[in-house]
Amino acid sequence: MNPEQAESSTSLSLESASKELSQRYIDECSGCAQRFSSWSEEEQTHFVESLLQQMTHYQHGRVQAFLAPMLQRDFISALPARGLDHLAEKILAYLDAESLKSAELVCREWRRVVADGLLWKKLIELQVRSDNLWRGLAERKGWLQDLFRPQRGCQPKDNAYYRQLYPRILQDIERIENNWRSGKYRLHKIQCQSEASKGVYCLQYDEDKIVSGLRDNTIKVWDRRTFQCIKVLTGHSGSVLCLQYDENIIISGSSDSTVRVWDVHSGEALNTLYHHCEAVLHLRFAEGLMVTCSKDRSIAVWDMVSPKEITLRRVLVGHRAAVNVVDFDQRYIVSASGDRTIKVWHTTSCEFVRTLSGHKRGIACLQYRDRLVVSGSSDNSIRLWDIETGSCLRVLEGHEELVRCIRFDSKRIVSGAYDGKIKVWDLPAALDPRSSPAAMCVGTLVEHTGRVFRLQFDEFQIVSSSHDDTILVWDFLAEDDDGSETGGAAGGGGGGGGGGGDDDDDDDKSGRGAAGKFNPVGGNFIAGGDEDDADVD
Repeated sequence: MNPEQAESSTSLSLESASKELSQRYIDECSGCAQRFSSWSEEEQTHFVESLLQQMTHYQHGRVQAFLAPMLQRDFISALPARGLDHLAEKILAYLDAESLKSAELVCREWRRVVADGLLWKKLIELQVRSDNLWRGLAERKGWLQDLFRPQRGCQPKDNAYYRQLYPRILQDIERIENNWRSGKYRLHKIQCQSEASKGVYCLQYDEDKIVSGLRDNTIKVWDRRTFQCIKVLTGHSGSVLCLQYDENIIISGSSDSTVRVWDVHSGEALNTLYHHCEAVLHLRFAEGLMVTCSKDRSIAVWDMVSPKEITLRRVLVGHRAAVNVVDFDQRYIVSASGDRTIKVWHTTSCEFVRTLSGHKRGIACLQYRDRLVVSGSSDNSIRLWDIETGSCLRVLEGHEELVRCIRFDSKRIVSGAYDGKIKVWDLPAALDPRSSPAAMCVGTLVEHTGRVFRLQFDEFQIVSSSHDDTILVWDFLAEDDDGSETGGAAGGGGGGGGGGGDDDDDDDKSGRGAAGKFNPVGGNFIAGGDEDDADVD
């Protein structure tokens, strides 16, 4: 007899045995049950354990099969029955979207808990709070107020609304990523119409305005929605080469060698700083500290108590040519110069740390975040550096002239050059030593008719300025019927070589500004340089 036949025979014999229980057994079993019920819970447990020890393996299996359904409890349905709906909602709120959809299919009670708890709304709220892309979409699409700021008198949206909204958000995100990759955008153009010398050297924007510094010595503020000029700040006697603003002030640097402080709301001049003896090429401020750099080859570190109380703390020297750009965080100040080097200094002590060398000509731009420094040079290349070791991680090649501006986030690098082109690079690929050069550049955007001086971007758009006296807004999300121009990428491609590295993503330059507002990458640090003044040879 084979094992299958033996198992079948045993099963049949046991089944027949269960039908042949004696009356004596039935009577004795009833008496045992009555006695069992008279014992304490501890005594009952001890008795059952003793029985189990005397059973065969087969009997253990029978008992386990009998107990399994009894041990399964639908606690989600049981909690509301005891008035604990909030606990059931709290448990299901930990589920991701796919799991939440599955939970709705378990039974009517689970679906009711999901609906009554508005768990789809809470899932979207969690994403909006933690992800800049979701936050930006909420603002752009107008459903942010449904989540956090419902209008008085309006009927609140139900769970079905948010359940349908979630996949639409995913579709928008997919479309944005595809548009970045394929170079599809809607183009908005601001013609600055400078009366004297033409050129827009620096800019910064948020959801309400664009602030730009021009070669005609003015700062112009533009309405973000209408693209009309709403304010002109005058006072500099030279080109406005760099600027930065926050919720209270604008600080600008000029070829007239001064740094000026303005009220961001009224445009009133609040302070003028005299220190540098040549053009102020770049500046950056945050958390009571400001760093400026100049064609005079020096870097000035300032303490900011208030707009009218700014004092010089330290002057950093060591570069052998104009210092074209600075950036800093709580650890390091990073500077780049026409002398072809990047220098690193301790932020608190202002002591020199190390020099990053590799560019073959002067360095015009850089951005620093976490361990990563990305720089652009007059040698037409972009380099990625590990600030802790000083090693070059990757060289990106593709621009045909000086790389004048560069920004990066966790996904991409965007660069602008004197060849009039803006290139988009895949940052994770650039940091992967296994990636081929062909995988680096994912698109080239050509709309400017002059040198690209400055750019800034977020998940949805690039804003750039140029020697052609225009500011361009490249929108990768806009609907097809918004009435603006439609553009496309001139093509991908680009080269590179070198090593790889790691990428981190956090800190105050991650795209979220004060009070949790959505701001573009580098929103707290946008500056620029005048091609006549900067030394990048």
